Amino acid sequence: MAFLHTGQGREPFLRAPTAVLALIGALVAAHVARMLMTTAASERVVSEYAFIPLRYAPHAQEPGTLIERAIPFLGYMFIHADVTHLAINCLWLLAFGSVVGRRFGGPMFVTFFVLCGAAAAAFYLALDWESPGAMIGASGAISGLMAAGIRMVGPVAGSSPRRSLIPILSPQVVVFSGLWIAVNLALGFSGFSLAGEAQPIAWQAHLGGYFVGLFLAGPFDLWARRSGGDAQPSA
Repeated sequence: MAFLHTGQGREPFLRAPTAVLALIGALVAAHVARMLMTTAASERVVSEYAFIPLRYAPHAQEPGTLIERAIPFLGYMFIHADVTHLAINCLWLLAFGSVVGRRFGGPMFVTFFVLCGAAAAAFYLALDWESPGAMIGASGAISGLMAAGIRMVGPVAGSSPRRSLIPILSPQVVVFSGLWIAVNLALGFSGFSLAGEAQPIAWQAHLGGYFVGLFLAGPFDLWARRSGGDAQPSA
């Protein structure tokens, strides 16, 4: 990922904002905590906080309260299958989250991440209605960061709010979007992950988070410009 540059002098994008490192720390802490639980307790966490479309079906046997049905839209992002799954998501979060976090600032970065993750879950729900499978992992939200990050790197953009985002219909964004769609469809139908393992991939969430991030980047960037949100400290 070293080819990405924020456009802010010669500073490499891996000088990650504090909010990005804190979010990575939260993902790691959540995974370690679950690994230290008993098998029964870990399974209970998955059943309660993973995103399961069947929970939202009209005929769901135990739909739960409104709050219990809302929590998985956020909770699923903090559950990962194993260390490899967690590590890949953290690396992508470090790469693209650093670009977005530096430009938006901490509070807006976290809000953007949460909205992309919730939208990814909603998109997954719409395309895999009543599925009993549990979706876990932060990759849907990270796809949204990737979309925003792509609009922030290049000769006409940068992490500074004084420079404009790359237009959605620019060749750079269109080509990358086409590749991301193709990769996710291929992985989704083949059953292989980016780690090369045979396991189900929530490609619907990846694409949902990506396109929501692609379009939300504009309003958030305008918000950042007006509030002067380019002052997020780095570590």
